[in-house]
Amino acid sequence: MFNLNLFKNIGFLLYLFVYLIIPYSAITQTLKNDFIRNLENSLNKKDLEFIRKNFRTEENQNIAKQFSKIVNDFPDSKWKIKRLKSKIPNEDIMRIKVSGEKIVNGEIYILESNFDYLFAIVNGRIDEGIIKNLFTTIRNDDKKIDLSFKFPDKVLTGSKYDIDIILNKPLEEVIIAGAIKPHQVDSIFEQEILLEPLSSGGIFKMTRAPSKPGIQIWSGIIAHPEGMITFTKSIEVVNEI
Repeated sequence: MFNLNLFKNIGFLLYLFVYLIIPYSAITQTLKNDFIRNLENSLNKKDLEFIRKNFRTEENQNIAKQFSKIVNDFPDSKWKIKRLKSKIPNEDIMRIKVSGEKIVNGEIYILESNFDYLFAIVNGRIDEGIIKNLFTTIRNDDKKIDLSFKFPDKVLTGSKYDIDIILNKPLEEVIIAGAIKPHQVDSIFEQEILLEPLSSGGIFKMTRAPSKPGIQIWSGIIAHPEGMITFTKSIEVVNEI
């Protein structure tokens, strides 16, 4: 009943694209701003030449493949990159926003993705890169569905925490379907999300953080008479807050 092909993996592709390519960028301390501007321009122009010149050869084929999938799903995708100040010495932050639209069978699907990328420069190269606060949605409801997403950005290892996706307007007798699932970065392409009827006004889940620090990724979908919304959220798992 629900065509999920458009939604499948798009949030993860955005995550993996940046996660895979950024740590191998060869730039100097004095060229950081130019690099960010050139990276933004190359992404918006759908030009892989900049990436080929600035990322190690063995990654080029994989980078091009992942980026091509994003462009194929959302040909008009727009990338905005802003450099932020960090309170930690020798750390830099890029705030990245990706947006796009696509018409399928007369319906407009809207992509919105926001995340921060933290990195340090060692010997003229970006090193120790990590994505934080990733939140991606794809929806075709023209924002008619009033949802609240309540995810923590950071949790302690082994701790319990809540995930709530709240439908703010009562449904009365209308039935919606949905699901949410955690993913590992290296196995998300092999996993699928199966829809189930939701008897309550959204998705409410208590879960436990992994026992080791890292990044936990949650993805899910809400199917409503007004349309569908898929979402992807990364949560940082740390030893102390």
